[in-house]
Amino acid sequence: MELDIEQLEALLPHRWPFLLVDRISDCVPGRSARGIKCVSANEPFFQGHFPGYKVMPGVLILEALAQVGAVALLSEPENRGKLALFGGIKNARFKRQVRPGDVLELECELTERHGSVGFGTATARVDGKLAARAELTFAVTERRQEK
Repeated sequence: MELDIEQLEALLPHRWPFLLVDRISDCVPGRSARGIKCVSANEPFFQGHFPGYKVMPGVLILEALAQVGAVALLSEPENRGKLALFGGIKNARFKRQVRPGDVLELECELTERHGSVGFGTATARVDGKLAARAELTFAVTERRQEK
């Protein structure tokens, strides 16, 4: 299953500038998802990270990976309309810098589920080369409306 930006926004509550996935290229609900993020020099975080040598912050690479993992969880019929929260990060490693012009290839495979908690293995690549990897924990909860 593929998702364009409108379908992605129907699943995830994130919006610009914090929606860090442009497209889902493959998704097996409840099992895995793959997506891309086209990194542009116009990203707001590049104003401060770092002037004169733009590098995508590692924490935002992890957030992009978590958003792809959330798509795998929230695309299941029983989770439609819910929220997938970050529950934890283990063994995060950064192997190469991500810079403007790069296309981040994001993948998250869900490895375990215990009720509303899920675990996944995630990788980010640029040109097929590993940029980052981590083990992620997700917590699926009801989406609350602001008052």
